[in-house]
Amino acid sequence: MSDLLNKITQIKQNVLSDLSTINNADDLEQFRIKYLGRKGIINSLFEELKLLDKTLKAQVGKELNTLKNNTESKYRELLQKFSEKNEFRVEDPTLPGRVYNIGTKHLITQALEDIIKIFVKIGFKVYDGFEIEDEYHNFDALNTPEYHPARDMQDTFYLNSEGKDKRYLLRTHTSPGQIRVMEMHQPPVRVIVPGKCYRNEAISSRSLAMFHQVEGLYVDKGVTFRELKGTLDYFAKEFFGKDIKTRLRPSFFSFTEPSGELDVECYLCNSKGCRVCKYTGWLEILGCGMVDPNVFEFVGYDPEEYTGYAFGMGIERTLMIRHQVPDIRMFYENDIRFLKQF
Repeated sequence: MSDLLNKITQIKQNVLSDLSTINNADDLEQFRIKYLGRKGIINSLFEELKLLDKTLKAQVGKELNTLKNNTESKYRELLQKFSEKNEFRVEDPTLPGRVYNIGTKHLITQALEDIIKIFVKIGFKVYDGFEIEDEYHNFDALNTPEYHPARDMQDTFYLNSEGKDKRYLLRTHTSPGQIRVMEMHQPPVRVIVPGKCYRNEAISSRSLAMFHQVEGLYVDKGVTFRELKGTLDYFAKEFFGKDIKTRLRPSFFSFTEPSGELDVECYLCNSKGCRVCKYTGWLEILGCGMVDPNVFEFVGYDPEEYTGYAFGMGIERTLMIRHQVPDIRMFYENDIRFLKQF
């Protein structure tokens, strides 16, 4: 017994002596291996303890456990000390810095927010419509008769069969939101309706089955086409740039009369004519017109007392013009190289 106790006493002194020479993390690791490692000095003493008589193990074992616990405690103190000093960090000043990809809003989300801000500044409010609509709000109340081709299954995603009393569908435009606003509020009404729309179209570089639109509506006494033109010209200059030129062309929509389409000059070719603008020097961005009196009758407005204008634009196609994007599918392919540009 005296031999093992003498060893324990000697190792206590050696531990204290070695602790005084530790100056860094490498020294500490060598100390751990020497005394506390699986093949270290203290573990070897426990092997010797097994050979002692049972009557001696209790006293010697107590001394050995005290040695082990004290040594581990000193080790942990130094480990914490060196950790706080970052002794374990390995840095190479010649390596390039870390690059973190910071998340951003999608280009379409940014555009929707920009458009909303432009119209909110001039008094428009925002209404979120329903993506699942009934035929009445999507077609009937917008003066679109049953024989109109837009109601055909080729263009519309219907959600239930014709045998039902009321057929539901994925809205083909955000205009149903205008009907719902007019049903809930008496004039004056000044609102924009942004959101997703769905049409059963072939996927190509210019069209998708799902896209975004922003509809606008203003109804009050004495609203004129001149106000519509001024509003759209203001929007175009705010969105595309102060120097952009605009023009209105006659068109036809079942829910406006008269109807028109707004073009902006093609700044890709400085209005000289190119493949993108089909050599006209102009790019179409939206449809518009004065609200048809029949629409007012559906929502209970007196067409003899009120007039109004409406407009609608596709966000993806507008962005294609704004940022010279050649293929509409690029907005949804999640290519970071493309999205990071915006």
